[in-house]
Amino acid sequence: VQLQASGGGLVQAGGSLRLSCTASGDIIRVDDMGWYRQAPGMQRELVATISSIGSTKYADSVKGRFTISRDNTKNTVYLQMNNLKAEDTAVYYCDADLTPRGVDGSINYWGRGTQVTVSS
Repeated sequence: VQLQASGGGLVQAGGSLRLSCTASGDIIRVDDMGWYRQAPGMQRELVATISSIGSTKYADSVKGRFTISRDNTKNTVYLQMNNLKAEDTAVYYCDADLTPRGVDGSINYWGRGTQVTVSS
C-alpha cells in the first residue's frame, strides 16, 4: 500500500499547477485525504483536506486559490493550484487514511513529496 504524488514543477507567479496523488495496493477503504507542504526551514503545514464524502477544509493562505478534489473510483486526490505565489514554494505531500485488506482500522499514510517552485 502506498501513495504516489505527481504534478509538481516550476511555474511563474500567477500560474497554475495540478497535483495528483493515488493510493495503490490492496485497499478496502479510503477515508480522509489531504495535502500538506513544507517550505525550507519551516514546519510542515496543512494545505487542504477532503473527506470521503467530499467535505473540504483549507488553510487560510490558499482559500480562493486552491481547490482539493478526489475521484473515489481511482483512489486519487487532486490539488488544483491557481494564482500561485512565491510563498507557495514548498515540497507538497499527500496523506490519506487507508484501510488495507486484513487490517482492523485505518492507517495514516504519507506519499513522497513533490516540489513546487514559484518564481516571482
